[in-house]
Order: sequence, then structure tokens, then C-alpha cells
Amino acid sequence: MKLLSFGEIIWDIYSQNEQTLGGAPLNFAAYTALLGDTAWVASSVGNDPLGKRALEQIKEFGIKTEYISISEEKETGQCRISLDKNGVPSYNILEDVSYDRISLPDKLPANFDTIAFGTLALRKEYNRTKLKTVLENNNFSEIYTDLNLRAPFYSEENIGFCLSNATIVKISDEELPLVTQILFHEALNLQDAAISISRKYSQIKLLLITCGAKGSFCYDCQNEKTYNCPSEPVDVISTVGAGDSFGASFLSLYEKTKNIPYALKLSAKISAFVVAHKEAIPGTAKSFIEHLISDEMKSQ
Repeated sequence: MKLLSFGEIIWDIYSQNEQTLGGAPLNFAAYTALLGDTAWVASSVGNDPLGKRALEQIKEFGIKTEYISISEEKETGQCRISLDKNGVPSYNILEDVSYDRISLPDKLPANFDTIAFGTLALRKEYNRTKLKTVLENNNFSEIYTDLNLRAPFYSEENIGFCLSNATIVKISDEELPLVTQILFHEALNLQDAAISISRKYSQIKLLLITCGAKGSFCYDCQNEKTYNCPSEPVDVISTVGAGDSFGASFLSLYEKTKNIPYALKLSAKISAFVVAHKEAIPGTAKSFIEHLISDEMKSQ
């Protein structure tokens, strides 16, 4: 798979001395790269120390950087994060930063087959228009969206834009009541929500709903079939990056095998590994994933 992940590059700031590189599109690209895919990020960083550090680390993740521009006017994105006793984060995301203006050719090289995006980088009109133009001028075999709602940076318009363009959609169970309230003016359970969303947006092939400790749910819209996968038992340190690792792993594994249960099972193991660490992309992620895939192949 050759992936273009469109959106924010953000430094997660826990304290003055504790900063980790993140942003859902970057995390997503990193995990597809760890699974052997070729991944680019379309974003922008500032011409500042955080921007320079970001580009260095992104290359270390194995992500291609040709579509990451350097802004002379705006600083690199930052998000101040605090964790509750269960490791669940709250976010204070800076506005008017470099990734709010992403430069990208309208027509991309033909080797891209998949694009991924969420709602945060669409908070400004410039990026909404740019992404719309890119989608209109390129023929992607898969279009992935993780809504990844971050208050107050989402709108009914942006949610509708994402859902009306995507072929594979991921939503968390925490977001689902809000999404169905916006779309259908009522909160729906998993099954009813999946059916209603798939009927409203008929181009969607697969709908993923992540449910934290309760596991994950996948609705095959074309075959009207439901899949459930339990979560892996784990002592949670931080859930930052968990959804990104799950979604990226699922997309990568599904594209390679077209096997939904297999993709769900391994994605659950990878996201469980992530939540056992504070970093969204732990330093041992590559070796963990390599051993996981190897062990799975031996067991078949």
C-alpha cells in the first residue's frame, strides 16, 4: 500500500521537559510504515526548533517527507496534554499553526492508492478546499477517515465531508452518540448506527468502531455482516495514539489479506501494546510488530 496521510503534525506537550511527537495523521502513517507499507505525510511544520526535530524524527519512523512544507510565518503545531488516573487524555490544541495551511499538488503521482484524513486539520477553510480538490483530481482505491473529534474543532459540515468521501471509516464509541445525534438527531447503538451510517453514505465499505476495553466492532456494509473482536488485557498507561495504531494496522492488514477477523485481531494486539506505553509510537514498536506478524504466520 502507498499511503498519503493528510493532516496535523503536533508535538504533545506533557510538561516543559516532556514532549513527544504526534498528531493522528503522523501516528497513522508511522504504523503503516512499521507494517511494511510506503507512507507519506502531507502537512506543514514551522521553521523553528520543534519543526526541525519533527522532520528528523519523521524520517526515523520511515515516513517520506516530500509533502511536508516548512512555514516561515506559523509555528509548528502543539497540543498540551494531561492524563487522568485511567490514562485518558484531555487536549489543549494550539490554533493558527503551520499545519492549518497544507501545500499539496492538486494532481498527485499515480503511485498513491490510499489517502487518510480526519477532522482536526479541516478546521480551516484552506485545508478543506485543498483536500476537496485533491480528492476530486485523484483516483484513490481506498479513502480512510478517522473522525478523531477534538472539541471545539469539528463541525457538522466537516463530519459530513469525511463520511461522504471515505470508503473505510473509524469512529470511537465515545464519539458515536455525538455523530449519530448530528446525523440522525438521536443517539444510536453500535449496530443501528452502523446500518444507518452505511445507508446514508453508500460508498462506505467498512465501518470500524473502537470501544476501548470492550474491544472493537466492524460492519461490512456491502455484505451487511458484523464482526466483533475483544480487546487484549493490558495495564493502561496512556491511550494517546491507540486509535491511530488500531486504524492504521487494520487498514494495512486488511489491504494485504482482505481478512477482516485477522486484521481486527492483530490490530487489537498492536493497540494494546501502544496503551501500555506513554508514547504514541513506542521505541520498541517495530520489533513488537515484527515478532507479532512472525508468530501469527507460524501459527497458521
